Amino acid sequence: MYMITPAITSLKSLTMKLINQTKTLLLILLILSGATGLHSTVRLHPIFTDHMVVQRNKPLKVWGTGTSGERLEVSFGKFKRSAQVSADSVWQVIFPAQHYNTTPLTIKVKAGQQTLRLEDILIGDVWICSGQSNMEFPMMREMHVKAEKKEAAQPLIRFTNPPPAGRYVYGVAYTDSLNRRMNTRDFYQWEQWHRCDSISFLPLSAVGYYFAKSVVRHTGIPIGIINLAIGGAPIETFISRESMAASPQFAAKVKPGNWLDNEALPEWTRTRGRQNVGSNPAAAGDDLGPNHAYKPGFAFDAGIKSLMPMAVKGFLWYQGESNSLEKPRVDEYPDLFRLMVSSYRTAWNNRMMPFYWVQLSSIDTVSYQSRFWPQFRDDQRRVMDDISHSGMAVCSDIGFRNDVHPTNKKAVGERLARLALTQDYAFRMVPSGPLPARVTYRQGVLTLKLHYARGLKTSEKGDVRGFSLDGKTECRAIIRKDKIVIFTAEKPEYLYYGWKPFSDANLVNGDDLPASTFRVKAP
Repeated sequence: MYMITPAITSLKSLTMKLINQTKTLLLILLILSGATGLHSTVRLHPIFTDHMVVQRNKPLKVWGTGTSGERLEVSFGKFKRSAQVSADSVWQVIFPAQHYNTTPLTIKVKAGQQTLRLEDILIGDVWICSGQSNMEFPMMREMHVKAEKKEAAQPLIRFTNPPPAGRYVYGVAYTDSLNRRMNTRDFYQWEQWHRCDSISFLPLSAVGYYFAKSVVRHTGIPIGIINLAIGGAPIETFISRESMAASPQFAAKVKPGNWLDNEALPEWTRTRGRQNVGSNPAAAGDDLGPNHAYKPGFAFDAGIKSLMPMAVKGFLWYQGESNSLEKPRVDEYPDLFRLMVSSYRTAWNNRMMPFYWVQLSSIDTVSYQSRFWPQFRDDQRRVMDDISHSGMAVCSDIGFRNDVHPTNKKAVGERLARLALTQDYAFRMVPSGPLPARVTYRQGVLTLKLHYARGLKTSEKGDVRGFSLDGKTECRAIIRKDKIVIFTAEKPEYLYYGWKPFSDANLVNGDDLPASTFRVKAP
């Protein structure tokens, strides 16, 4: 017994050690098994999160990535669909179109042991906001934000505001972390959809917020806002490279070579690009040069293109300042804008997709190169004649003399909402300020008839300001009912209104909506 006891003790010890090791191994395997379930290879596109709005009255596509051959089941409300991940690692299901719904729903994706759940999903209208800094301009800097916080709890307004790489970084070389995001996958930092409240709405596009609030107030339909605006961005970055290459007029903008040296692109934006990435020999890029927010086609590939499977209601656009500084860029802008709208509508297979934009405001030439702004604003007005189901919000009356960022975005968002409410939601209201309709001249009297001119008046007491017969010298104008009358001994070639970079023109209609800058040919 004396000789056997140590052996038995040793055997017991070894057995317990093995049992403990086995338990540890099993625990590790269980943890790894659980982790594998929790981190399935099946993923949703990052636009799909809790609290989102999906488009009503259109088939709903839900898509993502996974391991080739993996099977999954997706449910949305009462509907279920099955899919298999394709050879190129993508999957997609399509649910039938549904009417708007303010009762929260759930999207559930089940793949093997893994289940992804998205809660609090509403069905309504999704609007994409895009452009440059005046669309990006956040509620926290808007002039009415203090009062608006009291009304910001808007459960039917949902938004996602993915910050682009390099936001608010100007005049310096990008850091390594920013350079790593200069690719189409990581450029926009896709984030959670948010329910609108007094805290969450602070970084939201102020124009987008006021637009959504007005539409919700009138219709009760949930509104989703996706903000893809980029401060300082030229229009070229939001148009696909393929669309520009296919256009004889704009193919030079995407010819192979470093875009930073391409004189067919706005000089100001190329200067910013050189400051940020021009000195980085390791910068990611392609045959057009280093990647950057202002590179032609880059924001399209990083943002717009990735959302194209998703049904949306329409677009809100506030951009132009970066294309307004050189005469060749100003002259081509209307055609470039038409190309963008046409290409978007083709991509979404919706020739009537609503597209509403903001006319440039006002600013003096003392601190800004705004000498071409009158022409630019008039070109934006004339484009409405060529683009169906479109509209323009005038904001030249709220511009700042020495700041390119007017802080009254409430007026801008609500004016955009008027366009949508009349054209998309069948409300009877005046959609716009006065627009020129017809000019006649007879026996020394020049008469201008205007659209949306009921209740025509000045914005404050006093004479009408803003009219000119030569684009330089102001002339006296009189309001007669819904018309403007000007006495002149000789028939002019053109009639001008608001033809100054910083306009003090004061013509409005009975709804206090301002008249657009214009130049029209006299008969």
